[in-house]
Amino acid sequence: MFQQTVDILVLGLLAATALAVVRMRTLIGAAMLMGIYSFLSASWMLILDAPDVAFTEAAVGAGVSTIFVLATLSITTIRAKRQTKFQFAPLAVVVLTGAVLIYGTLDMPHFGDPEAPVHRVGNRYIKRVPEEFKIPNAVTAVLGSYRGFDTFGETTVVLTAGLGVLCLLRKRREDEPKVVTE
Repeated sequence: MFQQTVDILVLGLLAATALAVVRMRTLIGAAMLMGIYSFLSASWMLILDAPDVAFTEAAVGAGVSTIFVLATLSITTIRAKRQTKFQFAPLAVVVLTGAVLIYGTLDMPHFGDPEAPVHRVGNRYIKRVPEEFKIPNAVTAVLGSYRGFDTFGETTVVLTAGLGVLCLLRKRREDEPKVVTE
């Protein structure tokens, strides 16, 4: 019963934070709320027994992404522009994407199902990792080998975001007037 209460509490906080981000007019406040949302997402992943994903979400989502957004806001405006009229197209895209994602989960095995395919693969990893890679930590071996392309992709996304922020900061410095001293 206690676990269900914690689950509902975290999901409720996630929903409330998402709504607060949408309603926020100051972009700094929205950036802070997005960091909180990422931290709550990391908590949710920890509840689902995925500490590696939780750690990544906390480091990248709540940490690095929040810093990138705040750095970008330091060179732009801190207030969101007022919308003059309701725009239906973005709402339609979000609703359609959500519907497709929900439809994609309908044939997934139930949470904790012992017959789920992940259990067969997980047992194979645990048995074969020491002999295949000579690495004692199975998580490290799986992330570095079997999921190497996925890990490389995630690293590329973070690097690209960092380079984007650096380019924005560099552009700002070039635009500033140069002081000439004689």
